[in-house]
Amino acid sequence: MMDILKVPFSRFGSFIVISPLHGKDNDNLYIRNIRNGDNDLGETFRLDVLSDGQIVPYKPVLKPTILRLEAAEGFADISITEAKVLQIRSEGVGIRLTGITGAYDYAIPANGECWEVNHSGQEIHYMLTPIKGKLVMDAPFQEQRCLKIVADFIPDPQTLEMDCAIEEYFTDYKKRSYLEFLKAQELVQNEFQTWLDHSLECGSYLKNGRELAAYITWSCVVEPEGKLTRPAMYMSKNWMTNIWSWDHCFNALALAENSPELAWEQFVTFFDHQAESGMLPDFINNRYALWNFTKPPIHGWTLKQLMENREFVTKEKLQEVYEPLIKWTDWWLQYRDDDHDGIPQYNHGNDSGWDNSTIFHRGTPIESPDLSAFLILQMEVLAEIAREVGKKEDAEKWARNSKDLLARMIVHFWKNDRFTAVRSGDHSVIHSESLVLFVPIILGNRLPEPIRKSLVEGLVENGFITEFGLATEKPTSSFFQEDGYWRGPIWAPTTLLIYKGLVESGETELAKVIAKKFCDMANKSGMAENFQALTGEGLRDPAFTWTSSVFLILANALLE
Repeated sequence: MMDILKVPFSRFGSFIVISPLHGKDNDNLYIRNIRNGDNDLGETFRLDVLSDGQIVPYKPVLKPTILRLEAAEGFADISITEAKVLQIRSEGVGIRLTGITGAYDYAIPANGECWEVNHSGQEIHYMLTPIKGKLVMDAPFQEQRCLKIVADFIPDPQTLEMDCAIEEYFTDYKKRSYLEFLKAQELVQNEFQTWLDHSLECGSYLKNGRELAAYITWSCVVEPEGKLTRPAMYMSKNWMTNIWSWDHCFNALALAENSPELAWEQFVTFFDHQAESGMLPDFINNRYALWNFTKPPIHGWTLKQLMENREFVTKEKLQEVYEPLIKWTDWWLQYRDDDHDGIPQYNHGNDSGWDNSTIFHRGTPIESPDLSAFLILQMEVLAEIAREVGKKEDAEKWARNSKDLLARMIVHFWKNDRFTAVRSGDHSVIHSESLVLFVPIILGNRLPEPIRKSLVEGLVENGFITEFGLATEKPTSSFFQEDGYWRGPIWAPTTLLIYKGLVESGETELAKVIAKKFCDMANKSGMAENFQALTGEGLRDPAFTWTSSVFLILANALLE
């Protein structure tokens, strides 16, 4: 089930990744540093297996805490034993690290048999330490850099065994020893097993999917560093190496039951970076936040579900998030309502999360009912928090505003027994057969019964529900594309939103049908970024955390 060509090798807390270079070199494995966001794959060394000084072919075998490179002459086991430490143990073969170097990169002897590699391009140092066997370096220096950096870890000639450590550091290396490989690897295995044990339970027939989802979510967490003030679950360690400001909500929901502290860290992390205006950045990583876009305000919807665990989501935690959530709500109402009609707008598809949805095919700004639905719920949650913290007038205001926006939303968007999207300003209707127009089902019983009924009938009768789940564009639409991003493929977040909305509307059987289709598909095809709606094939990034989290949530719900 775990294929290194699709699922990168890493561990909880680490910025070290081993994978191919997708789109650049799929035939070799590289040690990567994923600190530079998704514009840089971060390759630092190519990995090769050596026998008698020659590179030999190998087969990679990936398990959650160990990557084995199997060659005819022997094998090398790789484990990321600490967040900044990669250890390798081999029998019968050696390992070559070929530096992916540029200007100013160099290597020098350090601490006896060790070598320091200064990888200025990635702004990181590596200490290469032979523990058993020897390290042979080829790093000729010329002017301001080494022309090449090649590190060969050679087995002991008597035992044919080799052990080594590669450690990241920023400023100064402190000489140290490393645990024996098997002991260190055992500790990592125990750590992962604990994570797996705390992952949401699933039916036995989904065992493979659960283990894969648990590995992806565990291995995609990075430790606090730079801009990241809390442990953060990246979307992937392939190339989507950021956190986006709605993805984190789905990951928080999957952690809420068994790892509530980490769930809360995921939920509030974007509020650490909130602008004075109330806007949240589009994404963050350890280096920077992007402000060109944002993402939809699903945070009230998320918080409402987190609040089901009131032993953990205490009054103090609600007070922590109350003012940031107000600012986030007010930002949409103040800065995203250019025609002042009381209906907020999206200025770009990226702001909706549905980047290229057909509601945007005539341009922007667009007023879409999903945005109003999110804000209706968010204001309702603000009213609930205000009541709890003793702000009676605020509670009444937010409850009133929520009901008023619901009434405006229905008048504004409900046309001919369906929700529509319209251009901001002239309010001309956008022809679209996108699933996004069904997202208001999240309002459940707040919607009049005829509207709820029409939404459910529209999902079923218009063919959105394929053999594998919910297509994001009606399959018979002229805009439908098999790999069209938000114009057809099945996505995890939209599946969960619709599922929760159906449950809220009393349509539990239909919700379970959709959940089972999605879980069966992901169990077979893996935790891809999205899926071909008519075949169930995984598309784009093949190892995504919000897919893993939604799989765990829905698979767990199927046990009920």
